[in-house]
Amino acid sequence: MRSILFDVDGVVIHSLFHQDPARIRSWKQHLHMDFGIEVETFKSFFRNHYSGVVTGERSIVSALDEFLPSIGADHVNSLDLLEYWFKNDMAINRQLLNGIKQLKQKADVKIYLATNQEHLRAFYMWHDLKLSHIFDDMFYAARLGAAKPDPAFFQKVDHLLGPQSEAPLFFDDGQKNVDAGLTQGWDSVLFETEADFFNHPWVNKFLK
Repeated sequence: MRSILFDVDGVVIHSLFHQDPARIRSWKQHLHMDFGIEVETFKSFFRNHYSGVVTGERSIVSALDEFLPSIGADHVNSLDLLEYWFKNDMAINRQLLNGIKQLKQKADVKIYLATNQEHLRAFYMWHDLKLSHIFDDMFYAARLGAAKPDPAFFQKVDHLLGPQSEAPLFFDDGQKNVDAGLTQGWDSVLFETEADFFNHPWVNKFLK
């Protein structure tokens, strides 16, 4: 049995968080129309407040409760904004997921998510988006207390995976994350398009 791990944003989901600007799908394009918040202003939330959130050191709700009044958006309820964000930021990469489903049918594999997420978005994806129907588990930053490319993230995932007869296969769209996986001894692949999955030699021998 082999463990196959996938990043979420930019890989399993077409989202705002993508290394290639041409592939970004922004949930914030109507943010000003719907909430009166300028998109450029909201970007500072990710620059200045999100690092502690993604590693589980603080709640995203409390972080937004603090941030929104600081940009003059104290009229916005943090929970309403999160609901809007999650619902509009979940464009599934259907081509990839179809390939993953085929691989599960044809190979002896366990399929996992390895992603930088805080608790609420991870829960939403696992239950509301029903990624739990495809993947065996989700290893995410807030759960582990470390975010990629921190070596601690990969070490903790390895511990949860347990002994492996073959190096885990890992797809991520961030080069630093890929490099960190390689350092951990994983078979790490930079994911730029779906072809990077389908044409990987180990995957291709089952799907060809």
